[in-house]
Amino acid sequence: MNSAIAEASAERLTKFDGGAAVREISSILAERASRFDESDTFVAENYTLLKEAGLVEAGVPMELGGGGLEVAELADMLRQMAHACSSTALAFSMHTHQVAVPAWRWRYQKVAVVEPLLKRIATEKIIILSSGGSDWIGGSGKATKVDGGYRISARKTFTSGALAGDILMTGAVVETETGPTVIHFGAPMKAAEVTVQDTWHALGMRGTGSHDVVLDELFVPDAAVAFSRKAGEWHPVFQIIATVAFPLIYAVYLGVAERACDIALELAQKKSSSPIALDLAGKMETTLRAAQLAHRWMLDTVELNAPSAATVNEVMIGRTLVAQNAIRTVELAMELAGGPGFYRHNGLERLFRDIQGARFHPLQAGPQAQYAGAMAFGQDVSKIF
Repeated sequence: MNSAIAEASAERLTKFDGGAAVREISSILAERASRFDESDTFVAENYTLLKEAGLVEAGVPMELGGGGLEVAELADMLRQMAHACSSTALAFSMHTHQVAVPAWRWRYQKVAVVEPLLKRIATEKIIILSSGGSDWIGGSGKATKVDGGYRISARKTFTSGALAGDILMTGAVVETETGPTVIHFGAPMKAAEVTVQDTWHALGMRGTGSHDVVLDELFVPDAAVAFSRKAGEWHPVFQIIATVAFPLIYAVYLGVAERACDIALELAQKKSSSPIALDLAGKMETTLRAAQLAHRWMLDTVELNAPSAATVNEVMIGRTLVAQNAIRTVELAMELAGGPGFYRHNGLERLFRDIQGARFHPLQAGPQAQYAGAMAFGQDVSKIF
């Protein structure tokens, strides 16, 4: 450990608090949220704040110069961020989980190969992107074997934060003698062969900048391939990713639901209370609690520190319960707020659109139910995704 990293570690040990850092910038994030939403503009200015606040390296172990936050602390950080700007929180959750996964492997599996990346995040504040929305277990894109490496051609959709990214963690499918194989690597976003296509014009989460990223014959050397796996089949690394990442992503949707409740109550209290309002408020609070409890279950599962098919099942059950109850919470918030909730300037209408994104991350409703059912019957789940 060099002296600079040692000094950073000592400072983090006594001073860094992810929640406090978010609260410090929340008013600025909240003030900007409607502008980014109404103009379909990526929250680029907010990434400057996140870097200045020390949030980019929050999940890097302190020994490597970062903030040292564990998954539950990172989730709380993102949940609070979503209260101010859900697009910023969701986009940043993609970077955060790409830090949390190698940090988990470094802490609990003693995987040394991830150290250089984690140190770069801590010292250079680089932003890591995820292409999980377009890759997942099946993989996407084409890798062609050439001398010394591979040529990659691919289009990666739903790449949140694309315009701010330094490295895209992704993969591509190469045909081998044993069948389709996915190779995993980091693609440098500044490479001439990598471009961002302006495709993100969506119902909600409009500020996430989840554009398509196109890789056009990008050369990836053999040494840059992190690992390979069979296409369309769960791999132990993906069990880690699924277990660690989704409690972070769904912390954002929980935060959106919590903020919607706050707004609805503020609007409803301006009117005279009625039995109907009390009923709606009670249902809203009850449904929110279900989302909170389900999310706590996801975090409890992470804290077992034993990723497996079983932990994937528990996290994905939690993911479905958080999504269902968060969406229903915001629906009830709209009913409780009444007509004022329909106006953009009150912010609830935006949250109603943003919460819909909870439907679309893996495992979506059908595969999640099949996975849970197969687990219940003791059947193979390796190809359910």
